Amino acid sequence: MSETPLDTAHAAMMAAPNDDTARLRFYERMADVELYVLLEAEPAGDQIDPKILETDGAQYLLVFDRAQRLAQYAGDAAAYVALSGRNVAAMLDGQPLGLALNIDVAPSAILMPDTAVAWLRETLSHAAGEVEARIERVLPPKGLPESLIEAIDAKLATATGMAANAWLVGVEYDTGGRGHLLAFVDAIPRAQDALVRAASEALTFSGIEAGAMDVGFFAHTDPTVGKLMKVGLRFDLPQMESLQKTPRMPGSDPDAPPILK
Repeated sequence: MSETPLDTAHAAMMAAPNDDTARLRFYERMADVELYVLLEAEPAGDQIDPKILETDGAQYLLVFDRAQRLAQYAGDAAAYVALSGRNVAAMLDGQPLGLALNIDVAPSAILMPDTAVAWLRETLSHAAGEVEARIERVLPPKGLPESLIEAIDAKLATATGMAANAWLVGVEYDTGGRGHLLAFVDAIPRAQDALVRAASEALTFSGIEAGAMDVGFFAHTDPTVGKLMKVGLRFDLPQMESLQKTPRMPGSDPDAPPILK
């Protein structure tokens, strides 16, 4: 099996144990990827009964970043549910459970204690503030670390169909303030909160202090978009080719994670 994003992030973290950026990047990948949670039995409605690994007096959910890895560990007939890492962390709120990732089946095998899962959940729950200001000047982006650019690119690569594109620019406001703006063009209204959260997480997991970047939304007919296109750094979001109706699975709603039995 080819190397997965979690394998890469885990290897970088283990190779540089004192590098906070590498550790943050691993946790970011944990939040973003789809995890396959091993179950005792098939889901019953919105309730799941995960298989628990007990070791050294602690308990862990068994999770894998590929279905093939879960099958290698538990067999092809094993029951599981696929959830994003952020949904797994949300599901464990109030539960003294850690995560056993890829145990015995991959180089990225690691035991994450419940305290680490709680930190990830709390970090993901941070809400961005909202302010109003008029843009006076749009400028080329300057002085932002490459780690932030890469984090934004990785986040938006998973934001399928949420907006036409995004532009990173420097801005001066009518209040006298200056900063950077990640401007989304033609974002669908219901996706705006998710896009703000993605931008906020890109900052957090890059080790950049909050306030280094604002987020804005513009229609393609807004005159400001022409200014963005002249000086900004463009990010293209993947677009959906077609929509298909699929059965609602446990954990498909990020605001309603599955319930543990």
